Amino acid sequence: MSAATFRIWRGERGDGRFEDYPTTVSEGMVVLDAVHRIQSEQANDLACRWNCKAGKCGSCSAEINGKPRLMCMTRLNELDLAKPVTIEPMRAFPHVRDLVTDVSWNFRVKQKIQPFTPCAPQAADGTWRMQQRDVDRVQEFRKCIECFLCQDVCHVLRDHNRHDSFVGPRFLVHVAALEMHPLDTADRMAELREADGIGYCNITKCCTTVCPEGIAITDNAIIPLKERVVDRFYDPLKALVRLMRRETRDERRETS
Repeated sequence: MSAATFRIWRGERGDGRFEDYPTTVSEGMVVLDAVHRIQSEQANDLACRWNCKAGKCGSCSAEINGKPRLMCMTRLNELDLAKPVTIEPMRAFPHVRDLVTDVSWNFRVKQKIQPFTPCAPQAADGTWRMQQRDVDRVQEFRKCIECFLCQDVCHVLRDHNRHDSFVGPRFLVHVAALEMHPLDTADRMAELREADGIGYCNITKCCTTVCPEGIAITDNAIIPLKERVVDRFYDPLKALVRLMRRETRDERRETS
């Protein structure tokens, strides 16, 4: 057993202050264990979210020493306990109380994205066929636990508050999982360019850095989507082809 101090944000609706809680810690503890001990022994009214305590529900997201992390997956032996361990709520979302933020915006964003739209069954028995490499390509994106740490660290949402015009890395991953699915037939390119605001992302890879599931958000999801948008809307050769086709259609209409 040893002693450590945890500097925890206390307050409601954005107003509050840090309070120090000295407590005993032992080998194998994670930050969430320490928060629970403080709740039990010193601050019964301390609000925080958690559920599985196994890094799979994404509920206990917070900022630990200034970095977005899961409290249940941050071991105390990874931190310098000679200094106070700072724990505060995610900054990219409205503050509710203590370590709790309102992340409901994320669920509203997801509802606006075109859902999976499969093609007609390809086989006589009414089933579909996929290559294993296509399955493997999108499987990575399905590991997301929606902890929203990538949303929290994204400077477009965190610093510039562009919640009205940018869906954030989590939902660009969601769109990538749909767009790269070989059976999906929906076209989300215009949506990505306009409503989803993919152009705001400048691929700093900060979202990839904080992902607890190790998803290569930038390299495997965002960059390929950016390339598709550029090919569709900014490729000069394709723009010329579209123009020629449009002129041909207009000529046919005039002569008919």
